[in-house]
Amino acid sequence: MRYYSTRNKNEAASFAAAALKGLAPDGGLYVPEEVPQFGSAVKSSLGSMNYTDIAFETIRPWVEDDIPVQILQDIVNSAYPFSAPLVRTGDRMVLELFHGPTAAFKDFGARFMARAFSYLRRGEDKPLKILVATSGDTGGAVADGFFGVEGITVTVLYPKGRVSPLQERQIAGLKGNITALAVEGSFDDCQHLVKQAFSNEDLSKRLDLSSANSINIARLIPQAVYYAAAAGQLPNAIFSVPSGNFGNLTAALYAYKMGSPIARFIAASNINKTVPDYLESGEYRTRLPVATLSNAMDVGAPSNFERMASHFSWEKMRELLLGASVTDEQTRITISEVFSRWGYYLDPHSAVGWHAIDMYHELLAEGKEAVVVSTAHPAKFSETLEPITGPVPFPPTLQKAMERNVEAKTIPVNLDALIECL
Repeated sequence: MRYYSTRNKNEAASFAAAALKGLAPDGGLYVPEEVPQFGSAVKSSLGSMNYTDIAFETIRPWVEDDIPVQILQDIVNSAYPFSAPLVRTGDRMVLELFHGPTAAFKDFGARFMARAFSYLRRGEDKPLKILVATSGDTGGAVADGFFGVEGITVTVLYPKGRVSPLQERQIAGLKGNITALAVEGSFDDCQHLVKQAFSNEDLSKRLDLSSANSINIARLIPQAVYYAAAAGQLPNAIFSVPSGNFGNLTAALYAYKMGSPIARFIAASNINKTVPDYLESGEYRTRLPVATLSNAMDVGAPSNFERMASHFSWEKMRELLLGASVTDEQTRITISEVFSRWGYYLDPHSAVGWHAIDMYHELLAEGKEAVVVSTAHPAKFSETLEPITGPVPFPPTLQKAMERNVEAKTIPVNLDALIECL
């Protein structure tokens, strides 16, 4: 399998090179030369295989030139002592992606990356420095996944004052080989700083840099697994995907292209609706992000749109994707109604996904199942939920995280300030 930049198809890279670099030298994102296909035996067995077997069969063709079969089997067995259950709630299913150690879907990508990087970096003397920008859950998952991994340090940039207290403790409470930087700006500012650092030739010569954001192809590949697994259990359903930087939806599209039986997707955004507007008009216009209750989706210039556009025309996207934009008020009402009717807690991001299905209720009338992709445990947003639902149950892993002290350095939106920290 070869990978090339979204901005230059003439320079190919292996999976190892693409993963360890994170971003292509020209600033583009790595995409596969062609998306691999499930074999007929695997495709017909998705509904009966266990999660680690589906993970192995999904990831294998993307990495087989660089990670031997037995090593990959060990990686997925170690990474996934948890899975992604489908839970019936009212007239739809909820795909719960919050059963990992940091209670967010980012655990699926981060835990694979930590183990894959450790193997790919075997025998290296120079430490690898991972730079990651986060709007909330990515930072905590990457910090947890890479915590204590020898030869790798992680620097997490997050927008100061724009993540929940629990998210900040997960990002800035581990210490060790994890450094947290609170940036005086938005998530887009954090992401821009990371991209500037990768594009700085002098810095790249002095340091081995990589990324664990969804700009890294190694983050997206394992995220395709839970879509394949869910589609095996519930063929030809519609998946409503809460979307900010659009990595999760890009992973879903990869699962679809591999042959997973999925009908279509809803790109469920909050009022930062760059992609829903594009789907409607065909004109792609970035914008400054606006803060909302679903803070991890407060992105005005989603990086992974570049990947999506490299694989699909506007016309094809409109066939596969339905755009939806959900306000904070609609989010609050949805959290309240779902809890009142079914006693089910939705975090704000999952509530956006739920309401987006309501906006396309006519599809349910056609007899198709709808799946809400639930990206985070509701306890991660207890400050938002408790005035609506009352106390939210905390899983033990999150209770432990709340006991941590935050240690973060505040920096301006300035590349020199970031370089000084590195």
